[in-house]
Amino acid sequence: MSQNQALFERAQRSIPGGVNSPVRAFRAVGGTPRFIKRGEGAYIIDAEGKRYIDYIGSWGPMILGHGHPAVLEAVQKAALDGFSFGAPTEREIELAEEIIKLVPSIEQVRLVSSGTEATMSAIRLARGATGRSKFIKFEGCYHGHTDALLVKAGSGLATFGHPTSAGVPAEVAQHTLVLEYNNVAQLEEAFALHGKELACVIIEPIAGNMNFVRAAVPFVKRLRELCSEHGALLVFDEVMTGFRVGLASAQGHYAKLLPGFKPDVSVFGKVIGGGMPLAAFGASREIMKQLAPLGPVYQAGTLSGNPVATACGLATLREIQKPGFYEALGARTRQLVDGLAAVAMDNGVPFSVDCEGGMFGFFLMPELPQNYQTVMKTDGARFNAFFHGMLDGGVYLAPALYEAGFVSAAHSEADIQATLQAARTALR
Repeated sequence: MSQNQALFERAQRSIPGGVNSPVRAFRAVGGTPRFIKRGEGAYIIDAEGKRYIDYIGSWGPMILGHGHPAVLEAVQKAALDGFSFGAPTEREIELAEEIIKLVPSIEQVRLVSSGTEATMSAIRLARGATGRSKFIKFEGCYHGHTDALLVKAGSGLATFGHPTSAGVPAEVAQHTLVLEYNNVAQLEEAFALHGKELACVIIEPIAGNMNFVRAAVPFVKRLRELCSEHGALLVFDEVMTGFRVGLASAQGHYAKLLPGFKPDVSVFGKVIGGGMPLAAFGASREIMKQLAPLGPVYQAGTLSGNPVATACGLATLREIQKPGFYEALGARTRQLVDGLAAVAMDNGVPFSVDCEGGMFGFFLMPELPQNYQTVMKTDGARFNAFFHGMLDGGVYLAPALYEAGFVSAAHSEADIQATLQAARTALR
């Protein structure tokens, strides 16, 4: 028995499924999860000492790679001063100021400890600010595991959703409308039917949990128009895309294509914590004044603004602002996806790819999908074979075909070439 197998069997005796987040269990792809011992730069090393080129990067936060010297120094220094105080620190202000400086739509920020907590709080804030209960989400977008968000589409057009998890009461799900991503007609119908009752629409502007699927520009434009017309708040969930696809995040990308565009509320995580548990939500001062202690919308957290996490996040944000950072990151990511597409073509395998900044996705189909239903048509068996072929070749991809991938500043030319060589072998 391998060390990874032994650890997995041991883990299953004390942890449900042997993991603390379901995708890590390898249930989607089969086989034994790799238990990671350490990370260094673009690599992770498992319990048996095998090194992998890492394209998960802790699901996005490790934009600088593992163990970046400036981040390590900041974390070590902060830890010496204390792990947690339950009282304000100056570094919380510095991190908030940094986010506000980089994201024009935000005037104030509240720090929390996880993306799930941030999206939950953002929806509560929208409900409190508008006095409305219903909201829209989109099939294939993941916004955390709170009850109102674990909901799938109903059977009819613009209908209310149904719970996707046991333990979620139907009474909670009844306030959630679940629509098809990139479907303008369905969006218009939902607003025509329920516009006066909608507190907000929450969306991943580039979905990363049905692999990598962009919101089409006409769709985003109409979404912004409808929210403004009906008094609903537009919530951009940038937990994954925030500072990952560009310095101004995904909303900055859409603002270039739609002059004047901005969401009402933004949610961030992952990169802003640099790998530590940290997330945030922010909006205009007018909206944010609804939060306690100023307003009636309650939100709190013992570890919110944790001094070690804020040190890690602040050091990360400062590094990614250095000249040429995103140009180099984007070029490396493009080199990877174009190379994968070429390898697939050489082997006669249907393959489509897309990327933005340091985030990418690929599909074993000839054209990029625009919604979850199309993503579901991907050849799962072929993906699983490809995943294990890449794993055997020392390349660690997401262990599920519905997850985006991530490139870091630590990935080198040699890493990309090694990845493409592994792909040639796996696709044969």
